[in-house]
Amino acid sequence: MTRRKPPQLPLPTRDGVGPSCVGLSAGPWPTIAEFLIERFPAITRAAWTARIEANDVIDEHGVPVTLARRYQSPLRVYYYRTLEAEAHIPFEEQILFQDDELLVVDKPPFVPVTPTGKYLQQSLLVRLKRKLGLDDLVPMHRIDRSTSGLVLFSVRAATRGAYQAMFPERRIDKHYEAVVPWQEGVSSVPETYRSRLVDDDHFMRVREVPGEPNSETHIAVQEVRDGHALLKLSPVTGRKHQLRVHCQALGMPIVNDPIYPVLLPEGADDFDKPLQLLAKSLSFIDPLTGERRSFTSPRQLLLTPR
Repeated sequence: MTRRKPPQLPLPTRDGVGPSCVGLSAGPWPTIAEFLIERFPAITRAAWTARIEANDVIDEHGVPVTLARRYQSPLRVYYYRTLEAEAHIPFEEQILFQDDELLVVDKPPFVPVTPTGKYLQQSLLVRLKRKLGLDDLVPMHRIDRSTSGLVLFSVRAATRGAYQAMFPERRIDKHYEAVVPWQEGVSSVPETYRSRLVDDDHFMRVREVPGEPNSETHIAVQEVRDGHALLKLSPVTGRKHQLRVHCQALGMPIVNDPIYPVLLPEGADDFDKPLQLLAKSLSFIDPLTGERRSFTSPRQLLLTPR
């Protein structure tokens, strides 16, 4: 089967950031500029004016949007996302492996994999694009901003689909480690934990409900010391916050978790107390070469955490 070549974007990657896209649906706006100003209220009119006058807003055909250009739909418009102020995250990623197809990176805590919210230049993806000059780089999966450890990236669009297919087909083995509180004679864990997870009232959280399980984790205790245990967690499914919620449900929330059991306010990051959850290893049969590939994070969790 011949794979379709991805469309060429009308704006190039700039400083590690690819263009964002918004679709113009039917509406009452007199100009495209007025639509953008209303659609993205966090961006000031002056900022949109400056972007448009700098030819940094382009339609899908490569035609620049002007301040006077009338609104039309359907049409896709591309622009660069920017942040006026972005806090620096004082931790660096480590590249563990790179070839023509794949990149494996050990991500530090507090760094999001992709741009989100108040993070753009500090996201792992943008950092790597700037550092390596790989404009087509795409993460094959994501781990939470608070979680550290391995992230697998695709380097080339032409072979990306073969690697992406490994995840829904469960042809990739992922193992995590976590530090949790432990009470001798009281704490215990099952070899396998299953539950049904659904979105909570707060968009940041998920919760367990009765019903057919849609999440499954294998659990093994690796070491116990000083009131804490080091767990090996092997997710069979990949639900949002699955490992964090499963540990919480077993009465042993992961140490320094800013979401479970208590959701801390935004901006409450304590760089001295990272979440003790690590994407430790991943392995798979390479769909292109048939070879077994295995990677392990050199990072170690603190069994007696701060």
